[in-house]
Amino acid sequence: MSNLSENLKYLMTEAEIDARNLAQATGIDLSTIHTLLRGDGLPYVDTLVKLADHFNCSTDYLLGLTDTFCETAFKQRPPFNEQLTVILRHFKITKYRLEKDTHLSEKTVNRWHNGKTQPTVESLMRLAKYLDCSVDFLLGRV
Repeated sequence: MSNLSENLKYLMTEAEIDARNLAQATGIDLSTIHTLLRGDGLPYVDTLVKLADHFNCSTDYLLGLTDTFCETAFKQRPPFNEQLTVILRHFKITKYRLEKDTHLSEKTVNRWHNGKTQPTVESLMRLAKYLDCSVDFLLGRV
């Protein structure tokens, strides 16, 4: 599903940083860092982006969706409801088509569209696979 734990450990080793220092540098709770290092689930989107920003890498690299480490600065991401409109327009699909093809509920997509919630990392990975694009594109970071 995801190689986040392995990639995070690798990046920490390369940067010579431990969990406590990473938590301090990113503002992410130390227990969350330990949870991710154990491979016990996926982070919230904000946490994923903070980690990617800290290591100057893509969220896709962190998640193991690409093996290519590309050290670069990414754009600050817009609110997901705004980005969802861009995504639908870019791929020329409707919310209805997105729901049906990805098996996401109408309620979920509407909550994203209305700015009430943002997708989980798991949902972003599903969307990226369906649309054949990067998670960073979905987040508006590229």
